[in-house]
Amino acid sequence: MTARPAAPAAVHRTDRTVQAAPKTVRRASAPRRRRGTDRRPRFAIAVTVLFFALLYLPIGVVVLFSFNSQKSLTVFKDFSLRWYADFAADDTLISSLGMSLQVSLVAMAGSMALGVALALGLVRCRSRLGSLAGLIMLVPLITPEIVTGVAAMLLFKGLGITLSTTTVMLAEITFSISYVTVVLRSRIAALNPETEEAAMDLGATRWQALRLVTLPALLPSILASAVLVFALVFDDFVLAYFTTGVDPQPLSVRIYSAIRFGVEPTINAVGTLMLAGSIGLIALALFIPRLFGRRGGLDLLSGK
Repeated sequence: MTARPAAPAAVHRTDRTVQAAPKTVRRASAPRRRRGTDRRPRFAIAVTVLFFALLYLPIGVVVLFSFNSQKSLTVFKDFSLRWYADFAADDTLISSLGMSLQVSLVAMAGSMALGVALALGLVRCRSRLGSLAGLIMLVPLITPEIVTGVAAMLLFKGLGITLSTTTVMLAEITFSISYVTVVLRSRIAALNPETEEAAMDLGATRWQALRLVTLPALLPSILASAVLVFALVFDDFVLAYFTTGVDPQPLSVRIYSAIRFGVEPTINAVGTLMLAGSIGLIALALFIPRLFGRRGGLDLLSGK
C-alpha cells in the first residue's frame, strides 16, 4: 500500500500560521497605555515654578522700579533714567564703585597666581600630605562666610593692622584661592604628562616646559576662573563688611549702609547695574572655553 503524502497537513498548519499573523500584527500595533512614569510630574513642575518666582520676582521688582520716574517704590508711573543719572552724579557711590573694582582686580590677580601654583602642587604631589592639603583647601568653600569674615577681622586686629582697603584685598585673595584651585585642579589632572616630558626631552627645562606647554593648555580655564573670581569678589558683602575700614567702602557695603535709613530709588539703579555686570561676567566666564575650542557651560566648574 502506498502511504498518503503529509503535505496537506503541513499546508493546513501553514494556513493557520498565516491566518494568525494579522492578529499578532494588530496586537503589536495597538497603542500602549501610558505608564505612571511617562506622565509629567506636575507637582514637581509647580514647585519649580514657585521656587523661581519667589527667587527672581523681587529682583525683577528692583529692576523695574530703577526705571521709575517717581520716587515711589510701590507705584510705577513712567519710564525714566533719572536714578541712573543721580548715581553717576553721586561722588560717594562712584568712589565706592572704584574701590570695588580695585579690590576685585587685585583679588583676581593674587588668587590666580596662588591658585594656579596650589592646583599644580596638589595634582603633582602624590603623598598623603598632598591629599590632606587638598581637603584643607576645600574648607573655605564649606565654611559659612560670616565665620570667615569674623576670623579675618579678629586676625587683623590681633596683629594690630588697621582695617582698610588692604585688609579687604588680603581677605578676598585668601577666600578666592579655593575657587581657582577647584576649577583648575581637575583640568590639570586631565592633561597628558607625556607632553611636558617630551618638551624636557627636547632640551627644555622644567620651568620652560611649564611656561611653554602646561600653562598655554590651561589658559582657557585660567581666564574663565579669573572672570569668575572677579564677579564673586565684586558682589561680595559679608567678607568686605568685616574687613573694610571707614572710608572708602566697597560698593556692596555702601549700599547696605544706605538702606538702613530707607531704600532710595538710586539704590535700585545701583543694584540693577551690579546685577547686569555680574550676569555678563558669569556668561563670559562660561563662554571663554568655547573661544579656545573647548566645551563651555557648566563644564567650567569641573575644570574640563
